[in-house]
Amino acid sequence: MAGGEAMKSGEHSVQVRDFPCLRRGVPVCFGGVSRVSIPAIFFCQPEHAGLRVAAMTVLDRLLVTAHRAGCRTLTVVCDGEMPPIPRARALGIDPVVTRVAPKITGRTLVASANLVVQRGDVEKLLKNSARLVTADRKLLPIGVAERLEDSVARTLKRTPKVKAEGVARRVEDGFMAAVAEDELWETMGSTTDGVVDTYFNRPVGRLLSKLLIRTPVSPNQVSVFATCVGVGAAVCLARGEQWWDVVGALVLQLSAAIDCVDGDIARMMFKESKLGKWLDLVGDQVVHVALFVAIALGVSVSQPDVPALALGVSAAVGVLIAFGVVLRGMLHPGARGNSRVQRLIDATTNRDFSVIIIVLAFAGRLDLFLWVAAIGVHAFWLLALGLQLRGGRAAGETS
Repeated sequence: MAGGEAMKSGEHSVQVRDFPCLRRGVPVCFGGVSRVSIPAIFFCQPEHAGLRVAAMTVLDRLLVTAHRAGCRTLTVVCDGEMPPIPRARALGIDPVVTRVAPKITGRTLVASANLVVQRGDVEKLLKNSARLVTADRKLLPIGVAERLEDSVARTLKRTPKVKAEGVARRVEDGFMAAVAEDELWETMGSTTDGVVDTYFNRPVGRLLSKLLIRTPVSPNQVSVFATCVGVGAAVCLARGEQWWDVVGALVLQLSAAIDCVDGDIARMMFKESKLGKWLDLVGDQVVHVALFVAIALGVSVSQPDVPALALGVSAAVGVLIAFGVVLRGMLHPGARGNSRVQRLIDATTNRDFSVIIIVLAFAGRLDLFLWVAAIGVHAFWLLALGLQLRGGRAAGETS
């Protein structure tokens, strides 16, 4: 496309000029692996790109997504006032803003700025130099091109197509923004979610998540609060009275629902952090240790014939050892073994046990939970460690 021609995006026409930074890919490092990052150009219609999806403008969300997928040089072509992009700015993403479409001479991600897409799909586009289509094969105005035509559609007309696996849709009005937001929330689950998480904790927690994303409350603050609620549940369970056992069990269930909120907010608002991951992980262990000790104290009062204190100490020590085994796998990738280790961890670290505690609290038999926990936690860490060691040896033999 010649430098004097216009590039059309929706109702806008913008002039083209040369941007040296868009002439070639820039080597960047992702997790220690060097890859080539291609630039990206977004054609922005403010009335569409300024619509909000989960408290972020569509443009803000798209810029962060593209940046995380590997685009490091971002240009927004906007014939008008650009919508606010506070999250992108907070993450150090500073796009070039212009009314003139840049001239490109190499692989570039080209897109309309009224799209909600997810990182995995954008990564596929960059890897395959492709254009994204929806699950029902509808073309979306986003893909990789080597030259610009007079519209995004014509620019991507001959580009190979790949099907979106995540949320991928245009947003042109409030209804479409609401649909996109609902679809995004549905993707916010975790691999460790059990049945209770899926059908109770996460739906209940999501009601709170949808409120908190519009406030200054951070995921880390939610993590600390969930831990405090869990410890409060333990205090109730330590009293050794059935009424307090029931109250403690119900408060623990509330803690489990709140514990889903921090991750939801972090993923939806692009606020994931290493500190947040550790706060959540350590907070869970604090609650588990407090819970086992509290139940042991309570059972020792209500059922003196049960060796409750010994069982409680066994369970608490087992939690600490199990935590160490999990950390071993996290900090030393070679020790993770195969996927069976992760499946075991996912299956045994969900929050479904809270329902068992509720049932046993109503039945007045929390001693049964104490027996199972005191034995089961040691079986878990022994099995997990065995799989790690076996996987580590197998990896060493094949290297």
